[in-house]
Amino acid sequence: MVQGALTLRPWLFLLQGGIHVHKIKFSVVLILLVLLPVLAGCANSQKTSAPVQPIELNVSAALGLKDALLAIQQAYEQQHPQIKIVFNFAATGSLQRQIEQGAPADMFISAAHQQVDALQAKGLIIRESRRNLVGNKLVLIIPRNSSLQIADFKDVRNPAIRQFAMGAPETVPAGEYAKQVFRKLQIWDQVKEKAVLSKDVLSVIHYVATGNVDAGVAFSTAAATNSEVKVIAEAPPGSHEEIIFPGAVLTTAKNPEEAMAFLDYLSSAPAVQIFAQYGFSIPQ
Repeated sequence: MVQGALTLRPWLFLLQGGIHVHKIKFSVVLILLVLLPVLAGCANSQKTSAPVQPIELNVSAALGLKDALLAIQQAYEQQHPQIKIVFNFAATGSLQRQIEQGAPADMFISAAHQQVDALQAKGLIIRESRRNLVGNKLVLIIPRNSSLQIADFKDVRNPAIRQFAMGAPETVPAGEYAKQVFRKLQIWDQVKEKAVLSKDVLSVIHYVATGNVDAGVAFSTAAATNSEVKVIAEAPPGSHEEIIFPGAVLTTAKNPEEAMAFLDYLSSAPAVQIFAQYGFSIPQ
């Protein structure tokens, strides 16, 4: 009997051990079943709490394009939610200097060829990306309630016009075009002392609208944004270089492919339609 008991003990031990092993395995499985939904929830939480950040596209653009480009931005970002366009609007000459000094920009849209030429000469423009986007007109404006009897640019010599506003020719393309007109009409030396030189074309509009000057020279599209000014005349044909707003991708662009895609869009039918709504012409 004792011998039989001794013989059974190893089996009883193994059986008991097996029971313990099964209990351990069952406990592990139970813990995993409890933790899996929690772990899955954490993983999903990490996915939803870290959305993909849109690519920022930095565009330095002539101030006269502001309203049209903001409208185009809205349409473009709706179609391309992965892109966020960040505009830097200023006078073209100021933007040129900023780019030369290393300001972050993927694209440059100028109000004249001169500034793009200068950047290209310094190797800051991707030559193949350069294109003409829109055209504009140069106009003479006076305050809406003005009683001045003037009809064209030559009348700026009139003693009744004590001061007129124009962009600084060195930095504001509209000012350079204005200077070209007065020189073509051979009256620059007679009127330059009356000129109040402004930092950008919108400042010209503001000076005229508020009556701080008697007249001003600006782009037609800029004049159309303010109901407190009225257009007296357009610059005579051939009196200045053709007004063209060119755009190009910069060699220092952080996102050159995205910049090129947006530049292509600016020449597309939807963008052209918006430009036209704001009074810009489309170069042929």
